[in-house]
Amino acid sequence: MVRVNKFASPSLSGAADVEQSAKREVFVPLEEGVFSFGCHRGISCFTKCCAKLRLILMPYDILRMRSRLGLRTEQFLERYTDLFLDPAYRFPMVRLKMKNDPEGTCPFVTPDGCSIYDDRPAACRLYPVGRASALPGLRPGRPAEKYFLVRESHCKGFEEDKRWEVAQWLQDQGVTEYDEMNEPWLRVITAGKSLGPPEGVSRKYQVFYLASYDLDRFRDFTLSPGFLKRFDLAPGLRERIREDDGELLRFACDWLRFSLYGEKSIPISPAGGAS
Repeated sequence: MVRVNKFASPSLSGAADVEQSAKREVFVPLEEGVFSFGCHRGISCFTKCCAKLRLILMPYDILRMRSRLGLRTEQFLERYTDLFLDPAYRFPMVRLKMKNDPEGTCPFVTPDGCSIYDDRPAACRLYPVGRASALPGLRPGRPAEKYFLVRESHCKGFEEDKRWEVAQWLQDQGVTEYDEMNEPWLRVITAGKSLGPPEGVSRKYQVFYLASYDLDRFRDFTLSPGFLKRFDLAPGLRERIREDDGELLRFACDWLRFSLYGEKSIPISPAGGAS
């Protein structure tokens, strides 16, 4: 389990980065849903956007990146992320750790581009499009979304001729798959339900960290004899959790609803009970 003192007190983070970001970025509404953009090695600003990022990672981001790097989630989190609590967020978040160089570059950027491009995070896939979502959405089962462009002053990509519709961009960049995998987790963190007495919140933060980010350790936990004795998993689910990251993440979201909010999303075994 994660040590309690990692979550002992919320703290503001990145105020200087926010101020710097506000100076160099202009957020332009995408009223028509169409924009021109291109990014390739021949463009003069290539990879300049891959520095001084305050990039929050979601569970599916971490699963894809750790698999690409051949690491377990606890190793990936230790090497490449920072944990933070901010009043703007209800739960602990993890952020991609930049290199300790003057440029503050992404650890995966190279002169040839992103070294993990096929498994890059959702936020990188979405760029230069930004998105504001409200969960649960106005449409049943889907988030309500508004899109805008993030126009950084150095970016020459907007001078390229290639035109995109937002839906076309999301599909081309593989955002749709990431959205589908992360949406159950987003619904957990935006549920707005009570976490119970204040004295139990730190413990629930530990549960949240384990089942949201340290998913390989969460897999070990769910496959332990004690867990399997207390909870009544459907036939075949145990093996799917063992073998399939998507199944693992879906089950983790069910576990979060059970552990954080007391929902009956995980059936308790009649024989074992739950502590």
